[in-house]
Amino acid sequence: MLRRLYIHQLQDWPRFHWDTNLIAPILADVRHRQGRLLGHMEALGFNLRQEASLLTLTSDVVKTSEIEGEKLDAEQVRSSIARRIGMEIGALKPADRNVEGIVELMLDATRHYDRPLTTERLFSWHASLFPTGYSGIRRIGVGAWRDDGTGPMQVVSGPIARERVHFEAPAAGRIEGEMRAFTDWFDGSGASGPIVGDQVLQAAVAHLWFVTIHPFADGNGRIARAVADMALARSENSSQRFYSMSAQIRHERTAYYEILEAAQGGTLDITPWIEWFLACMGRAIDSAQTTLSAVLAKARFWEAVADAPAGIPVNERQRLVLTRLLDGLEGNLTTSKYAKLAKCSQDTALRDVLALVKRGILVRSPGGGRSTSYVLAANIGGTKEK
Repeated sequence: MLRRLYIHQLQDWPRFHWDTNLIAPILADVRHRQGRLLGHMEALGFNLRQEASLLTLTSDVVKTSEIEGEKLDAEQVRSSIARRIGMEIGALKPADRNVEGIVELMLDATRHYDRPLTTERLFSWHASLFPTGYSGIRRIGVGAWRDDGTGPMQVVSGPIARERVHFEAPAAGRIEGEMRAFTDWFDGSGASGPIVGDQVLQAAVAHLWFVTIHPFADGNGRIARAVADMALARSENSSQRFYSMSAQIRHERTAYYEILEAAQGGTLDITPWIEWFLACMGRAIDSAQTTLSAVLAKARFWEAVADAPAGIPVNERQRLVLTRLLDGLEGNLTTSKYAKLAKCSQDTALRDVLALVKRGILVRSPGGGRSTSYVLAANIGGTKEK
């Protein structure tokens, strides 16, 4: 029995097409929801928008790596992003090279969305992902197209020894020409590929097209999602991100690989893929309400602290630690942990904590002595105990 051709082997590749009558109402709906979210965020003011964007970008970076099985330290990611966008969040946690690399990639894609997507830019993104020249323990060619020296590029998922092969990418000899056609189309100067007419649709097509070519030895999924985010930023004419496609794709990881696999073995009619992508984007926008709620809760907290009865004002050490609690500090807050976070002595930490307890901002958890810990008071700005 003959194996079905992959879409990159079809005669009309890469002239994708889809059922416009089916896609148009779905696109209109997701565009409406996208516009409403952006409108809500615009009403927040600059500082709250920046906070929401920091939360979203942190989730985006962490989750796009998780999709590929790589676990990043979220606090390192958050610190790296905050430093690069000039946002003051208190003590910044040093980030390793892998974190700095993926953050650099994502911020370049979304903050400079209006710049051309060139080969050199893609190479720099790839080099950022693999600063040591290794993927795990395997040395790879960095900042260059793959060479297939170890055999055909197969796209797989799953644990080692139990991988599932989803499809086989084009031969390495085709990549330079394929990527030239792709980048020309993405920036609107190429005749290859479909006429899209909407940048959200372009994000869906670009994601599938890039993944199909799979031009690098590793990192293709993360770069494909960055390219899609770049198209979405263009669709909004904004560098700030308020919803995370990568976080939603991570949540739907099995369905993501299934729809990609189905698209590779089908025809150039990619209606099912676009339907899934737009629906996933809609769910990502819906999930952004969680981010919005967290930002608003934090704003209400600081308003409540400022409006509290007159007393000793919250100092910078206290503000730093309270911010970490609001952001979901792992583990219990003890005076020892306070001293470490605020870089102060144990005596200073104890005085700061007791002052916050006196003001009703912190409350003691059950227990005493050396095990005494503290949580945010439940009635401050509508916050809840952690």
